[in-house]
Amino acid sequence: MVGAGHVGLYVALRLSRKLRAGEAEVMVVDPQPHMTYQPFLPEAAAGNISPRHSVVPLRRELRKCTILAGAVTKVEHSRKVATVQPLSGPPREVPYDHIVVAPGSVSRTLPIPGLREHAIGFKTIGEAIYLRNHVLERLDIAAVTEDPAVRSRALTFVVVGAGYAGVEALAEMEDMARDALRYYPELKASDMHWVLVEATQRILPEVGQEMGAYTVEQLLKRDIDVRLGTRLESCVDNLVKLSDGAEFYADTIVWTAGVKAHPLVNATDLPRNARGAITCEPTLRIVDDGKVVEGAWSAGDCAAVPDLTAAAGEMCSPSAQHAVRQARRLADNVVATLRAKPIRQYRYKHVGSVASLGLHKGVARLFGVNIKGLSAWFLHRTYHLSRIPSLNRKVRVVIDWTLALFFKREVVSLGELQDPFVPIQEATKQ
Repeated sequence: MVGAGHVGLYVALRLSRKLRAGEAEVMVVDPQPHMTYQPFLPEAAAGNISPRHSVVPLRRELRKCTILAGAVTKVEHSRKVATVQPLSGPPREVPYDHIVVAPGSVSRTLPIPGLREHAIGFKTIGEAIYLRNHVLERLDIAAVTEDPAVRSRALTFVVVGAGYAGVEALAEMEDMARDALRYYPELKASDMHWVLVEATQRILPEVGQEMGAYTVEQLLKRDIDVRLGTRLESCVDNLVKLSDGAEFYADTIVWTAGVKAHPLVNATDLPRNARGAITCEPTLRIVDDGKVVEGAWSAGDCAAVPDLTAAAGEMCSPSAQHAVRQARRLADNVVATLRAKPIRQYRYKHVGSVASLGLHKGVARLFGVNIKGLSAWFLHRTYHLSRIPSLNRKVRVVIDWTLALFFKREVVSLGELQDPFVPIQEATKQ
């Protein structure tokens, strides 16, 4: 199992439950000791749930599997060998009979000057924690400075990309910052400048045009600067330059403008399409020009899986809905293959989408019905609570939400988490 994201974890869980003792060994290789449930990253960043509760520990949940902490650096399926670089020690070759390639995706970036140096993504729990601390630290800086330019720069927050990640991250973080201002008498909400930059003319396309327009209206009511049909052209030295001519300094730049297949897929001898995704048939087996590559499987963001419920040639979208369901079908098909039984195709019709716009606010489109406000927010939480693996995580998340009904959220920056060596370095100065 290459990767322990949505696909890797769910495949491993299902295999460990369905395989008989001694029938096969399931090995999961991932450099992280946990699976991150990414839909909960905005809430973790905003302090609505504990960051620890948005991740699933691999060794706790996959006790019947072999966990190898390391990164797969090469896959030679012609020899059925994967090269693994453990967290410590030299690389080693791991032979296999069947391989599930599911490293997921990484942020899709563009050659924008300054992006590498000054932007932060929003795909990992580390990025979410950093962003939370960074935003709260900006409030501290703005509250003590007497320089209007420093204050303006500290209180300007830019999010690039208006898909799920961008909109939910911006909405939750703005909600948190607005809550935090009650403890900053030196600041007022109008001092903050939140900017959403989107290259296309649509926001949250997954929930439909009507709900997308509603989302824009709600963001504008919160004085969020929504710029559609606009591109980020440069952010050198934190000077943001947009394609509409606007220029301003911002200490916070969040990049959420799409994803691409994990670079690992390029280090394999497996077939890929023009956009770099591994080509699969509906059974989740990897195919090369229509010919099945025996013993090789893939699913999720790094795979091109035909969508049997859409027009011919359409592929399943890179979403958690598809990833979780593909994982189940893939695991069942692997078990069937091991037992010389027929395998089945993956078929799932997208029923809708939900998105949070901050505490008690949301949008949704389910079975063609538009839902907004508190009802959509409740659906968002209910759906994702049902999707996060393990009863342990579910209970912990519910407890976090329940406590939030009675106590205000914590709005303090733990800045030393970003650089824990500073205190000892300062103490040992000559």
